[in-house]
Amino acid sequence: MSGADAPMRGDEREGDPIPLSALQHAVYCLRQAALIHLERLWEENRFTAEGHQLHIAADRGDQRKVRGVRRVMSLPLAAPRLGIAGVADLVEFRRAADGTETPFPVEYKRGKAKLHRADEVQLCAQALCLEEMVGVAVPDGALYYAETKRRVAVPFDAELRALTVATIADLREMFATLRTPPPTFRADRCRACSLIDLCRPKAAIRPARQWRDRMLAALLSDDETDA
Repeated sequence: MSGADAPMRGDEREGDPIPLSALQHAVYCLRQAALIHLERLWEENRFTAEGHQLHIAADRGDQRKVRGVRRVMSLPLAAPRLGIAGVADLVEFRRAADGTETPFPVEYKRGKAKLHRADEVQLCAQALCLEEMVGVAVPDGALYYAETKRRVAVPFDAELRALTVATIADLREMFATLRTPPPTFRADRCRACSLIDLCRPKAAIRPARQWRDRMLAALLSDDETDA
C-alpha cells in the first residue's frame, strides 16, 4: 500500500482525505474498510502478498512515451472537493489531433476480473481526481489483471460515478462516527479476506442460529404438550 493510500488513523477527523484504496475495500466490505482504515488492522495472505508485489513492480514513479502516449507511473492524485487522495499505478495521457491530452488511468490488480464492482469504483475515483486536477473529462480507463495479463476496459458512466460518490459518502460517515460495522458472513468474500481471523464473521451467525434453534425447540415442545 503506497503512502498516500495508507490507512487513516482512528484519531484522524472528517476533513482528512479518504485514501482511494478505502473505496475498493468499502465496496468489497464496509467492515473490512473500517478494520483497515479505522482500527488499522492488517493481515497478509497469499492474495494480498501477490497484490503488494504487483504494485511494487508498477510503482516506479517514472515517465515515458510509448507509441506517442505519455505514461506516468505512481502519479499522486487528489480531489479536494470530494475529499479523496491516493496514487494511480499508471496514467496514460493520450494526445488528440488538436494537441490536447486526455488522461486514461490504469490500475494493476492480481487475479482476474471480479463479479463485484470494487475495483471499478477505485479506478473511477482516480478518474474523478484527474478531472478535478487537470480540468478535462476522463471518460474511461482500464483494469489490468495479472492472472489473465489483460486489460479490462472500464467506462466511467453515470451509474459507476454515482456508486463511487455514494461510497465516498459512506466512508465519510464511517470516519466521522468512528464506528466499525458489525460482521456479516458472505462465503464468496469472507473466505478470500486476509482479515477473516480478526473479523470472525461466523461468530455473528452463531447467536442467531442458537436463538432460532431455541425457538424451534420451544415450538416443538409446545406442540408435544398440546398433543
